[in-house]
Amino acid sequence: MKLDDLLGEYYELEQQLADPAVHADQSQARALSKRYSQLTPIISAYRELTQVESDLETAKELSAEDPAFADEARQLEKSREELVDRLHHLLIPRDPADEKNLIMEVKAGEGGEESALFAGDLVRMYLRYAERHSWKTEVIDSTPSDLGGYKDITIAFKNKGAPEPGQGVWPQLKFEGGVHRVQRVPVTESQGRIHTSAAGVLVVPEAEEVEVEINDNDLRVDVFRSSGPGGQSVNTTDSAVRITHLPSGIVVSCQNEKSQLQNKEQAMRILRSRLLAEAQASVDAEAAAERRSQVRTVDRSERVRTYNFPENRISDHRVGYKAYNLDQVLDGDLGGVLQALIDADTKERLEQAES
Repeated sequence: MKLDDLLGEYYELEQQLADPAVHADQSQARALSKRYSQLTPIISAYRELTQVESDLETAKELSAEDPAFADEARQLEKSREELVDRLHHLLIPRDPADEKNLIMEVKAGEGGEESALFAGDLVRMYLRYAERHSWKTEVIDSTPSDLGGYKDITIAFKNKGAPEPGQGVWPQLKFEGGVHRVQRVPVTESQGRIHTSAAGVLVVPEAEEVEVEINDNDLRVDVFRSSGPGGQSVNTTDSAVRITHLPSGIVVSCQNEKSQLQNKEQAMRILRSRLLAEAQASVDAEAAAERRSQVRTVDRSERVRTYNFPENRISDHRVGYKAYNLDQVLDGDLGGVLQALIDADTKERLEQAES
């Protein structure tokens, strides 16, 4: 959309939001306010740029009479270039899910118990990163392993208030989906040999109930008894729930809650988010080739990252990122590798916007 069109939309939104009748419909008012908030940084940057360009023109005219204005003109020229670059980035089409919360599933893969321990390491890494950003987290479902790792775990990451553009849980963590590989000496290895194992990560934006319509006739709901590490029974009633969405074949199970109803509600929450992600992927595929940076399911994903313990090295294979601070990364210092992915995505979006 052209800047002139955005300006027109912004002024129209101002008029609508000033109309008391609009606020009688809270749903409409929220939608208008959300769009107004999205456009505000763009319009503010544009207004600032307009003012700087006006000042620059004046400074250039005055510099012919007073050389002191030449320095001011140079500073204003620098400010103008920075504002043009900022505005350019603000005009890049945003991911519509940027303000959403996120649901992450981490599953042990190749490597048995060592893979489950690595899955636990990944979970702690993401939870510590969330702590650094004051995000809320909620374990929706989990199956611990015998040695303290996870066979699988599902976690919700929630924004704290209204995040700044690009600072929410989805824009920060949406590229984490895929196969994560670890190279290290497992605790189960008696001869000190380095093993390679893997864990899968799936991330989807959390869907609201109104965003996904699910027909009850399309669901098969099975109940079973919850089990803990080693398979021992931890519940004497059939409280665990497995839901199969027949049209898509998606299967979701949940056993963490004490009641069957609570487990069903949590399973439906995961199912809605998966269906929303699948629907969005279908739309993306029709509009253009699916973005290279997006990974929709663990099964279809390629290896995205390697964690090499002997060399204290982390490598992201999608963007060629490499650093030797693996210990810090696993402690939640993910900024470097995540920024490399965000920068690559921004560059791709800029190229698409200019093409």
